[in-house]
Amino acid sequence: MKNNLKNMITEVLGMIVGCILLSCGINIFLGPHTIAPGGLSGLSVVLSKVSGLSVSTIMLILGIPLIVFSVKILGKRDSLKTLFGMLLLSGCIEITSSFSQISVTNDVLLSAITGGILNGLGLGIIFRVDGSTGGTDLIALMINRAIPSIPISKCLVFLDGLVVLSSGIVNKNLETALYSAISLYVIVKMVDFIVAGFDYSKSFMIITNEEEALKNAIVNDMNRGITILDGKGGYTDSTKSVLIVVVNKNQEVHLKKLIKKVDKNAFIIVSDVHEVFGEGFSPISA
Repeated sequence: MKNNLKNMITEVLGMIVGCILLSCGINIFLGPHTIAPGGLSGLSVVLSKVSGLSVSTIMLILGIPLIVFSVKILGKRDSLKTLFGMLLLSGCIEITSSFSQISVTNDVLLSAITGGILNGLGLGIIFRVDGSTGGTDLIALMINRAIPSIPISKCLVFLDGLVVLSSGIVNKNLETALYSAISLYVIVKMVDFIVAGFDYSKSFMIITNEEEALKNAIVNDMNRGITILDGKGGYTDSTKSVLIVVVNKNQEVHLKKLIKKVDKNAFIIVSDVHEVFGEGFSPISA
């Protein structure tokens, strides 16, 4: 019971902080220059320029019917959560609408980047607490449900592309669309950064003929666990051992030197991994 209450409070606080960041990014940096980096909020910025209605009003006019039509796809619980996120974001945008009078910078590029950073931070925090504010992803889900052969990812790219292009058309300036595209790129990178976490580790896949010696060296010298798989060379048709080990990023160089010392002919694949859970790393979290 206490954990459920704690999780609920965390989600609500995360939604509030995320929506405040989003509304500040829209009202201070993006809206004044009609920069629309995709999504329902971007489309609302474009339509606000055309109709004269507030961004928050247009978000509700477009968003609530979307949620109603997508109840069968999302389910009642997720639909209610999305509705809460949309109402909260619209409210924050309306409350901070006076911020559009604040002149932080007249440079459109700086506004696109800064607005993208704030929006990316806001969305990242919302996604981290498993929240949602609805938007073009709901349209993509409905299109995919109607036409399963069209992937959701392609729908999202197409819809966001239309929003970005529409900002240039409405503003009668192609540069506005380019600034919107830059802002969208910044948002995507910021969301990835926030959702994936600030810390990361290194995963090593080592193909070697010196399994025992390398295993002992890593376990004894670095105090790291190893998973050993049986492999077979596709070209040589010979059996090989595949060692999988995950280390902190500051141990990467040390492990490379250790592998070279034991088996200089080893084949190594190194990749970044995020959110490593288990012994020696973070405890499993939800």
